Amino acid sequence: MTSKPYLTGHFTPVVDEVTATELTVEGTLPPELTGRLLRNGHNPKPGVTPTHWFKGSGMVHGIYLREGRAEWYRNRWVHTPALDGAPYMTEHGPDLTASAAGTHVIEHAGRLLALCEANLPFELTRELETVGAYDFNGKVRTAMTAHPKEDPVTGELHFFGSAPFPPFLTYYVADAKGEIVHSAEVPGATASLKHDFAITRRHVVFVEGNVTFDPTEHSGIPYGWSDQLPARIGIMPRGTDGAGQVRWFSIEPGNMLHVSNAYEDGRGRIVLEGPTVDREGFRLSWNWWTGAPGRGTEPVARSYTRRWVVDLADGSVDEQIIDDLPVEFPTLNEEFLGAENRYQYAISFPDEKGFGGYGVVKYDRTSGARRIHQVGDARMPSEAVFVPAAGATGEDEGYLLTVVSDLKQDASQLLVLDASGLDRIATVHLPQRVSSGLHGSWIPDSDLDGSEG
Repeated sequence: MTSKPYLTGHFTPVVDEVTATELTVEGTLPPELTGRLLRNGHNPKPGVTPTHWFKGSGMVHGIYLREGRAEWYRNRWVHTPALDGAPYMTEHGPDLTASAAGTHVIEHAGRLLALCEANLPFELTRELETVGAYDFNGKVRTAMTAHPKEDPVTGELHFFGSAPFPPFLTYYVADAKGEIVHSAEVPGATASLKHDFAITRRHVVFVEGNVTFDPTEHSGIPYGWSDQLPARIGIMPRGTDGAGQVRWFSIEPGNMLHVSNAYEDGRGRIVLEGPTVDREGFRLSWNWWTGAPGRGTEPVARSYTRRWVVDLADGSVDEQIIDDLPVEFPTLNEEFLGAENRYQYAISFPDEKGFGGYGVVKYDRTSGARRIHQVGDARMPSEAVFVPAAGATGEDEGYLLTVVSDLKQDASQLLVLDASGLDRIATVHLPQRVSSGLHGSWIPDSDLDGSEG
């Protein structure tokens, strides 16, 4: 039997939890990088073959940098009921604690949370040990998106719960202290898969693509493409009465997993950007995610960056593909989240036009320039996390942190790139190969009450 593609190559699961100290560094780590880079991904236990990539149990990898040194690396499975085989569905309905917890890991109000959109988050200690399911003191009774947004101005955490059955969409706001201060069901939503969303200074932006609940899909992730489902963007004013004012706008067929950013332009229009796929692009990705016949061993990305401009005054939407390079995992300087940004970053994938490797991409939205840092043959970078430089006055003054899987060396490294020019500043050699994964966060010590590691 052919191995599932998400269990081979760059995605071969790690079999051991390890802790290593005083890691080898090439180059010079900026002393201001004092904190943790945490990265989550699906990593089933030995002997377990999940029916879908997204069903693999989560493993969080952490690298602690301090004053120019790489002090430790450690990796830990997120110990949820699903890790030990508990089913998500029970005779009483879904068990929101039976989570893969393998999509993202964030910090808010001093808590580390491992996320998976079908379940509650799981709290971790600073050493990445599992504390348990976290429901915001009983105030979150739905699943939680793996892509919450922390407002850089207010410190609030905005997030939603999406489900294939009513209520289809529930919106939440937690204040800077982590207390839920608002929740509301969003009317008009459907069973469409809502993986990510956006906030602007004045609005919340939901995206419903052509991927929706499909009870005939037996991979364990019951979703599929539907030509009958209209693709839409939902615009909702921020505030306690916003749900009652949500407006839905039709857009061209497609599906977007990850938002680059959204903001109000000078005319008050909503500008939204992110990589999207068409029907064939989704089919190719889904075949890889499920290990269906006819797919390759490398993940396929036919996702091209699209821009929507929603004019609330006249009810129109203008949309266009603005780049022809297949990319995913968009990031930015999060001080500009919800505001107009000049720069954004992504990971490029091999395409059908001759670009043969993976790389870290920087976009200049003002000039239209695109720059790529190619990571090399048989090497695959993770999502590039932006960290502002100390005292930065420019949007791109900072660093990009990405964990690279190296198949030739059977090893992994943390690359620290200068975000302004994509030049390599330092390489941290990790004690084992880190399987390619999904999302992560840079968490300064100051966000964890001055932790000393």
